[in-house]
Amino acid sequence: MKYGIDKTAKQPAYMQLYSQIKADITDGVIKYGEKLPSKRTLCAETGVSVITAEHAYAILCDEGYAEARERSGYFVIYKESDFIYKNAPGKNKVYGKPPQHKNSGDFPFSVLAKTMRRVILDYGEALLVKSHNKGCIELREAVCSYLARSNGMKVSPEQVIIGAGAEYIYGLAAQLLGEDRIYGLEDPSYEKIRRVYGANGVKYELLPLHDDGITTEALARSSASVLHITPFHSYPSGVTAPASKRREYLSFAKAKDGYIIEDNYDSELTVSRKNEDTVFSLSDDGRVIYINTFSMTVAPSLRLGYMVLPDRLLKEFDEKLGFYSCTAPVFEQLVLAELLNNGDFERHVNRVRREKRKQNLS
Repeated sequence: MKYGIDKTAKQPAYMQLYSQIKADITDGVIKYGEKLPSKRTLCAETGVSVITAEHAYAILCDEGYAEARERSGYFVIYKESDFIYKNAPGKNKVYGKPPQHKNSGDFPFSVLAKTMRRVILDYGEALLVKSHNKGCIELREAVCSYLARSNGMKVSPEQVIIGAGAEYIYGLAAQLLGEDRIYGLEDPSYEKIRRVYGANGVKYELLPLHDDGITTEALARSSASVLHITPFHSYPSGVTAPASKRREYLSFAKAKDGYIIEDNYDSELTVSRKNEDTVFSLSDDGRVIYINTFSMTVAPSLRLGYMVLPDRLLKEFDEKLGFYSCTAPVFEQLVLAELLNNGDFERHVNRVRREKRKQNLS
C-alpha cells in the first residue's frame, strides 16, 4: 500500500489520502479487521502533517470504514460479507438521538434578504418568465456544481428535476417507477412518505430498522423491488447507515432488478467535516434516485427540493412525466442558485457543522 499526494490537485491533501485509503478498503486490498498504516507512517510516506493524516482517518471513521482503538491504531470495520442474503441473528432496535424536525440550520435572514434583493435587481421582469419544466437551468447547474463539490456526484443538469418540496418529488418518483412495484420503507420512517405512496396507489412493505439501517433479515424476506431509504439520520430514529449497509442496499436493488430512492433530507447538517458518501455516488449501474431539499438548511417555508435521476431513467421520465410544469417559483429558484454559486450556502452549512462539533465536545 503506497499513498501519494498530488500537490497540484485542487483536492485537499487529507481528501486525497481519504479517497486512496477508502478505495483500498472497498477493493479488498485492506481487509476487514486489518490495521491501517499508522499516522507516523503516512506522514513519512506522503510528506503530510500529522493533522492531515488525523483528518483523513477521522472521515474514514465517521463513514464506517474504520475505527480507532485506544493505544492500538486504526482498524478496518468495513466488510463485503455484511451484504444481503447472509444469515444474521435478530437484534434489538437501538436508535441514536432523533434529529430535530425543524429548520435546524438557522440560515441568517440578512443574507437571504440581501440575496433576494440582488436577484430582483439582476433579473427584473425575467422573473415573470415560465420556468423550464425540469426547473430553471441556473438552479439545476448550481445544484450539479454543489453536488460535485460536496458529495463527489458527477451529474448533468438534465438529470436534475426541481420541485416544490419533498412530498411532490416523492409523488414524481412513484409515478416514474410505477405502481406495479412493491416499495420497501424503513420502519419507523417519516409518516408522509407512507401517505404519499399510498395516495399514489403504491403497495409498500415496512422493513424494520436496527442501529445501522434496515436489517439484513428483513431485506432477505422482502418482496419489494424499490427501497426508499434515508441513510443519514433517518427520521424519527436518528439511524445512519454505514458504508457496508449502503452497499448492501445496492446489492439488494441489483438482485431485484430494482431501484433505490435515496432521501438525504438532513445530510448536510452532519458533524463530519465532509458529507457522508451518498448511495447514488457508490452506485455503478444507475439504480439510485437521489432526493434532497433545502427545508432543513435554509428554511421550511422555502418549498424547494430536487431529484437527481440516473441516466437510464431520463428517457422514461421525459416520456411519462416530462409534460409536468415545474411547481417551484422562479424567484425562489434563482435566489437559491445565487446562494449556491456565491458560497453563502456552504459557508452557512460549515458554520452549523462547527457549532454541532463544539456542542458534542461540551
